[in-house]
Amino acid sequence: MSYPDAITPELVGSYPATAEAGGGYVWDAVLEYRVWCHPERGAEDTENGSDYYYVFATYEEALDCHESTVGSEKPLALVLQEEYIDEPENGRYVHMKERRIAEWAIEFLSRPRRTAKTIPDFLAPDAPSNRLDILRGLAK
Repeated sequence: MSYPDAITPELVGSYPATAEAGGGYVWDAVLEYRVWCHPERGAEDTENGSDYYYVFATYEEALDCHESTVGSEKPLALVLQEEYIDEPENGRYVHMKERRIAEWAIEFLSRPRRTAKTIPDFLAPDAPSNRLDILRGLAK
């Protein structure tokens, strides 16, 4: 699968290291790709034993880094969510209309990007029973 490039390449590397972890079900844009490195797993120790990451504008660059760097994780995507779906308890969904940045597993980018109708359709009383699969890009 082909993954989108960072929406604003000149900002790659300027985002905070800390971000939300996964969640939200929908995404608006990729901000950057990250390859985390762990000295305890054999990565070069450049940060006094602390984990660190490299940033990239494309998935391909991040994958090349991962494949050539001992002690690194598979690439992650830093995504922008202008709106997202919170699930405070299993099966209860809340439309969050606030911006957040989250690190996502690359596989989550196979989900369709959010449109103006994505979240309202998901939360509609007549939404199909397989709405999570639709959101995850597993069904139409």
